[in-house]
Amino acid sequence: MSEQQSRAPKVSILVPCYNVEKYLEQCLGSLKAQTLQDIEVICINDGSTDSTAAIIDRFCAEDARFRVIEKENSGYGASMNRGLDAARGTYVGILESDDFCELETFERLYAAAEEIGADAVKANFFFYWSTKEPRNRKNELIGARMPAVVDPASYPELFWYMPSIWSALYRRDFLREHDIRFLETPGASYQDLSFTFKVWACASKVGLLSDAFVHYRQDNEASSIHAPGKVFCVCDEFDEIERFLEAHPDKSALHTIETRLKFDSYIWNYWRLDVDLRSQFIERFEADFKAAEAAGTIDFDLFQPWSEADLRHILKSASDFHTWATITQGKQTGIASLARYWEMGGFGLVMKRLKHRG
Repeated sequence: MSEQQSRAPKVSILVPCYNVEKYLEQCLGSLKAQTLQDIEVICINDGSTDSTAAIIDRFCAEDARFRVIEKENSGYGASMNRGLDAARGTYVGILESDDFCELETFERLYAAAEEIGADAVKANFFFYWSTKEPRNRKNELIGARMPAVVDPASYPELFWYMPSIWSALYRRDFLREHDIRFLETPGASYQDLSFTFKVWACASKVGLLSDAFVHYRQDNEASSIHAPGKVFCVCDEFDEIERFLEAHPDKSALHTIETRLKFDSYIWNYWRLDVDLRSQFIERFEADFKAAEAAGTIDFDLFQPWSEADLRHILKSASDFHTWATITQGKQTGIASLARYWEMGGFGLVMKRLKHRG
């Protein structure tokens, strides 16, 4: 083992890989060219059957900072945990194998983390399309309206922001101290949800960067965001979050935060499913939120008015909500929209909605 390989690097970058030959060269190339040289890149090959392994092997042969973990196919969560166990860096970063990043990504994230002594740092990212011609759309971090350094306990918005675990850097000792790992469910199905929740729940100092670095690919047809058949996988993540909260009674104040996040995730899952699968999911949706209602963890003050209307509708009658959603696709305007707000929440909800206009 060389001196460089035996010395702990500043950053370990985990790259989970599964049958991604079309995009992997660009991904790993963006890591090889990072301006921060003191890194290690750990590629976790989850039983790929295409040329993914050969591409990884070539990068490993050309650059001693690259190494590979070969494993049988067992899913994203298991791959990420193997990577966390193997990481040696002061910080851990993640890059999905169909994405790529700007060359100064990890230099900027590392510098920010060191400057403030952060448990984690979080940056913006680009939604990226490679066809018909390459284009990026910057996703503005909700944290741009927050201070540059926050305690998540004081800024619940952070919990509701898209997990995007690959636009962040995590101090490895912090992850180990709080035993923050991924849920090892099959495939690639929402495992970033419980991981991110635990990070924000345990962190006391998070740095927020308004710049964007990672190009998050939207046109990979094999991506998990295009796999509608995983009807209940999102529920597994919230079962894990609730297990975590029960094991940490000092964090009981986060139950209402988790319930708002759960609604946002469930309603997103509902709309992404094929129409014939939504009727299955809405039953679980209703049951879980009736349980939350009974437990007193729904705080409508945390909900946007349109989300409150949807949740009240589901609690009143999930089947009626499903019929309404199928007919309208969730889009109503004018008098019909205000009439629904009145039906679901009366004058108070109508006024809440009107205040959010503009």
